[in-house]
Amino acid sequence: MKIATFNINGVKARLPRLLEWLDTFQPDVACLQEIKSVDETFPRMEIEDKGWHVETHGQKGFNGVALISRHPVTDIVRGLPAVDGGVADGDDQSRYIEATVMNVRVASLYLPNGNPRPGPKFDYKLAWMDRLVAHASRLLTVERPVVLAGDYNVIPQDDTDDCHDPAAWVDDALTQPESRARLRALTHLGYLDALRQIHPAGPKYSFWDYQRGAWAKDHGIRIDHLMLSPEAADRLKGADVDRIPRAQEKASDHTPVWIDLAA
Repeated sequence: MKIATFNINGVKARLPRLLEWLDTFQPDVACLQEIKSVDETFPRMEIEDKGWHVETHGQKGFNGVALISRHPVTDIVRGLPAVDGGVADGDDQSRYIEATVMNVRVASLYLPNGNPRPGPKFDYKLAWMDRLVAHASRLLTVERPVVLAGDYNVIPQDDTDDCHDPAAWVDDALTQPESRARLRALTHLGYLDALRQIHPAGPKYSFWDYQRGAWAKDHGIRIDHLMLSPEAADRLKGADVDRIPRAQEKASDHTPVWIDLAA
């Protein structure tokens, strides 16, 4: 079972590239972020006509997440629950969708960037991550494989394996101790960073800025992660970064990261 996460950076602008990638890579589930579309105007028909199932949690012009699957999608949750498991009142940003596909609980998440810091955007990032950790803990009780896939907007380590120039990011919200501590909290619960399980060392970037020739110079960062519950980790066969989409014209500034789970 192949599951990929892909920050598409505007699904309408990238639709031809997305359709090409779905046709060639053929994931079982694609977790999209930053679709930048409300549900009603998401290009559902173009994707469903190719045999895919589509579920979205959109927002006009910003954010938005989606699940695209070759298999039926059930038990859909739209929006990240509150720490206590209730509805997260007051959060109007569409950043989380979760469902079951082939008895695997899959979430597509788009974690807040948090810049500038300090300030309300960074506070929102940390509060959102606290909700994610609490919900991830509850998901461990479902006794089925869980995959939390998405753009986490956190660079895990200060080394060139995760960031081409750590010194340039030292003040950014993506590298702050508070952000990293919450990402580590997921591992303390028992979740596994799938890509680093398969590739424990070496650059495996998933984002390259459009500016300053970052892609051509391979000046990237690793911020797109698939975190696996123990039941999913036991089935992990492979994981990698698909760099091909980033090299195409009108590409997203992210590229897909994928895992392969045994049946």
